[in-house]
Amino acid sequence: MTTFASLADLSAAVGTELGTSEWHIIDQDRVNLFAEATGDHQWIHIDPDRAKDSPFGGTIAHGYLTLSLIPVLAKECYSVDGVRMALNYGSEKVRFPAPLPVGTAVRATAELLSAAEVPGGVQAVVRFTISSETGPKPHCVAETITRFYAA
Repeated sequence: MTTFASLADLSAAVGTELGTSEWHIIDQDRVNLFAEATGDHQWIHIDPDRAKDSPFGGTIAHGYLTLSLIPVLAKECYSVDGVRMALNYGSEKVRFPAPLPVGTAVRATAELLSAAEVPGGVQAVVRFTISSETGPKPHCVAETITRFYAA
């Protein structure tokens, strides 16, 4: 994990890898809770018996569940000291190249793509690649936009 002492230090790190998170297992309970929260009860996510006969051989996590892991994974990749607050400003180029089988452990790697001054702080674009040891393709690749405001 990388810890930046200031927004200036963060800005100076454009083009570098920020860190890799710990492994997190995506279990069926988490998938079911996500389905309940979002109303997405598609059988491929919540019905293990039916999903056994699918092309995936079992249930898979929702793509948006995988994307929603970024805040917890990001905290394990990098931090910035000397900020009053950090706000999620959006995402760009979100992709789900490979399905994520339930029961799989995932982790994220973060790369700082850009950092630009905004009133009161810095807007950073970080590419998160969420992958596992189960296959050659990542399960999610997303460029997130975060605004960090100076303390």
